[in-house]
Parts: sequence; structure tokens; C-alpha cells
Amino acid sequence: MPILDTTYKRKSAVLTSIIGVLIIILIFIFGLTYLDPPEEFGIAVNFGTTDYGSGNVQPTEALKPANEAPAETEPVEELVEEVVEEVSEEVSEPVTEAEASTEEVITQVNEEAIAIKKREEALKKKEADEKAEAKRQADAKRKAEAERQAEIERQRVAEQKRIAEEQAAKEAKRKNLDALMGGFSDSNGKADGGEGDDNKAGDKGKVTGDPNASGYYGIGGDGSGGNYRLGNRKALSKPKPNYPCNEEGKVVVSISVDQSGRVIAAQAGIQGTTNSAPCLLNEAKEAALKTKFNADNKAPSKQFGEIIYNFSLSE
Repeated sequence: MPILDTTYKRKSAVLTSIIGVLIIILIFIFGLTYLDPPEEFGIAVNFGTTDYGSGNVQPTEALKPANEAPAETEPVEELVEEVVEEVSEEVSEPVTEAEASTEEVITQVNEEAIAIKKREEALKKKEADEKAEAKRQADAKRKAEAERQAEIERQRVAEQKRIAEEQAAKEAKRKNLDALMGGFSDSNGKADGGEGDDNKAGDKGKVTGDPNASGYYGIGGDGSGGNYRLGNRKALSKPKPNYPCNEEGKVVVSISVDQSGRVIAAQAGIQGTTNSAPCLLNEAKEAALKTKFNADNKAPSKQFGEIIYNFSLSE
């Protein structure tokens, strides 16, 4: 780990070095200056090492043991060393403590800031996840509701279409009846109009015929008795087929009926049919599709049966 790893440590080291150099320079300039030999002032005094003495021989050195340091130099060196140590302690120790304290405070602040930032990021992530989940659930709910509404709308349109078709059929039947009733006079018993598929004026058909029938030949299918075969279910509506051609015979129609009693499929000319003329088969199929049976919730969704139509040219 580097010693000078922070800006504060580097600044403290530079400041300490500068102060130490300045102290050494000051010591050499002011503390170690002296004259050798020292400058003489006033009256000269005889050299001596004691306050007493005798004789005529002048010693040139101090009378003391050889291993003992000079009296004048020893205090100066000790003073220099003490001054250097004191200055070094005064300069280096406060800087080191301040530096350590600053580093500790900075480290603690950084750790707390990082921890706070992590908590904020975690909270933001949690809020974003919650919002995303809520949005996903709301989208799924809206989609399901839209699909449900679309299904309801499809059923409503289908029901409206069915009702419109039924009303159109009833309206057409009523118009045909009105047109037929309008072709009779009220007083002389003679027809004022006519109806038929020929170019000659008149009311084509038979007196014993059905005013609502569009056929002009035979008596058509009788549609009675056991000709409607669908288990124990009964035919409530038995429309007779039209008789548009000069043909006669028996036509057997295979039918498929739902639980409500409506004929949903028909196939004319199955086994048992004695005349497969297209005019008879088509009219028998149309009449079978218009037949209505009683409803039965316990019946299969598609119950199969048959209807027999007898076409005859004679009464």
C-alpha cells in the first residue's frame, strides 16, 4: 500500500520537508556561528582553568582528563540536537495527526455516501420493478376485458343478424300474403289480378292449394304423421316444401338438430328416396331447414334424424 496515497499526505510531506530544511538552515546560520579564536574585547585575561594557581609555566590546555569533551563545544552540540528534535516533533507530529484524522474522516464520509447511494439505487430499482409489474398486470387486464367485450360484440352482431333474417323472412311472407289477398275482389267474386309464371293472365295453381306456396304442380309434401323422425322429440313447425316441377315421388332428408330444436344441417336424397329430381331434392332440403323441433337440454349437441316428404301430382 503506498505511503503517500492521498493528496493530504503528499501536501503534509512536502510541508514537513520544507520546514525541516528551513530549520537546518537556521541552525547553521544562527546557532553555529562563532570566532576561532574568539574576538577579544576589553582587558586581556591570563588563560587558566582554575581560580587558583602558582608557578611560571603556562599550560596551553585545560588540566582535566583526556576522555572528557571540551567544556565549550559540548553544550553547543547538545543544544543543537535538542532544538532539532523539538522542532521536528512540533512540526511532524501535528501534521501526522491532522493527516490521519483527515484521512479517517474522508474514508468514513466516502463509505457512508457509497452506502446511501446503494440504498437509493436499490429503492429506485424496486420502485421501477413494481411499476413495471403493475403496468403488466394492467395491460393484461385491459387485454382480457377487450377480448371479452369483443366476444360480447360478436355475439350481439350474430344475434342481430339472426333476428334481422327472421324479420326479413316474416316480412317477405307477409308481403306475399298481402299481394295474394289483394288479388281478390270484394263484390263480384272475380279476381282483379293474377299470379303465376306464365305469360297468360290468370291465377295459376289449384283451389285446394296453399296461397303461400310457390309451386304450381301436385299437392306437394304432406309432412304429416311419422314422417318426422327425431327420437322422442316432436316437430313444432312443419313447413311444406314448394312444388315447382311436374315430378312426383318420395324424398328422404337427413337432418341434424341442436338442443334448441333448430335444424342446423340437411341432406336430401338419402337411402329411401324414390325420385331424385333436383327440383324435389332442393325444395325438400329447404323445407327441412325451416322445420323446428321442441327444445331438449339433455339431447346431444347434434342429434341426427330424418324427414320424409311425399310429392304427388294427384289429390
